[in-house]
Amino acid sequence: MRRHLALLAGAVCLSLGLSACGSTGAGAGDAAAKNRTLTIWADEKRADVLRPFAEAFAAKKGVRAEVVGIPQNQQQEFVDASKAGRAPDVMVGAHDWIGNLVQNDLIDPVEVLDNRLGDYVDVARRAVTYQGKYYAIPYAVESLVLFRNTALVPEAPRTFDDLVATGEALRKAGKVSQALGYTVSSPDGQAGDTYHMYPLFSSAGGYLFGSDSRGDSDPSDLGVGKPGSVAAFEKIAALGEKGSGVLRNSYSSDSSAAAFLSGKTPFLVSGPWRLTDVRSAGMKYAISPVPGFAGKDPARSFVGVQSFFVASKGKNKDLGQEFVLSTLGNLELADALFKAEPRMPALKEALDHARQGDPDVGAFEQAAAAGVPLPSIPQMSAIWGPFNTLIHQAVKGDPVPPAVAAANKAIKDQLGVR
Repeated sequence: MRRHLALLAGAVCLSLGLSACGSTGAGAGDAAAKNRTLTIWADEKRADVLRPFAEAFAAKKGVRAEVVGIPQNQQQEFVDASKAGRAPDVMVGAHDWIGNLVQNDLIDPVEVLDNRLGDYVDVARRAVTYQGKYYAIPYAVESLVLFRNTALVPEAPRTFDDLVATGEALRKAGKVSQALGYTVSSPDGQAGDTYHMYPLFSSAGGYLFGSDSRGDSDPSDLGVGKPGSVAAFEKIAALGEKGSGVLRNSYSSDSSAAAFLSGKTPFLVSGPWRLTDVRSAGMKYAISPVPGFAGKDPARSFVGVQSFFVASKGKNKDLGQEFVLSTLGNLELADALFKAEPRMPALKEALDHARQGDPDVGAFEQAAAAGVPLPSIPQMSAIWGPFNTLIHQAVKGDPVPPAVAAANKAIKDQLGVR
């Protein structure tokens, strides 16, 4: 594999005319190389992991490496820096940035042979593909799962209806105070949470965008105003504050997690970012995919894929292209990233390693395989606000059809379509 990657890197360098890809030679070439710096941006935790790998890569190339931890708002920081002529050469971030970054000409396609991405799980490969091109190398996959307190619920519920019935029975018996920990709203309780509500919305027949012939989200096929979305929100509203009360606008990510970790609810719908907390709580737990409604479609969680991008405005983007290419099939790097934060590796070989050492990885893998990549088209930005408002209204108990119609109109107004 390593020999194949070296040959592949050489082929890419020749095709792109990258002067830094080969040996630096002597004299003026060495001096020029030493004045070059490969700059990589990532969040702080991943920056710490990447630093020794970047430095080792740079040493082989006869250049310097600088890995910068960006504490927050990474995408906006990258956009602003790119427009101001301060772009890094490599950016580490979420795959759903791709549409916005491509639209603004801020990232380059990754020049990799198609069959090399066969080393990655299917959902990760699909997530980094946009308009028929690969725009990133994936390294970690995340999706929502169902955490279950096995002391209270030994077996995973087969449907969401079973889950609700079990939680309500435990609540009525006084064993818990809340049937389910589910993120319904933002921390202030004033807006819904589209990401967390999507599994129920998709199971009950709703969709956001259709798909075009290449498998990309199709903005011309907006599903929010369709009858399926109305039916889906009627189902969600039935679980809301004027229905069974299982879903409430006071349920945020933190409050739902706190209820589960303290034993006040037997279930929590969340992602791998809660795994450390669950393990630290000392409870007996199990993980399974979020179940769908009885007789309806499967619940499909959004899948996010953390990835390496090559910045089109980087001063040394040739080095960036080669560094990103060198991460392809780099098992040592993939293992290090997983150990720093246990999110399912996208590289199949690393996934095998992780699965052998961590029994929870297989459960996250199963959930991700049933999920769908979070839409990366720029038009997705028009969804969040109106859809969050729609969730809040439906859970509060407002009439569903006019709320859906209002959300559909607001989204179309933002997109400039009729």
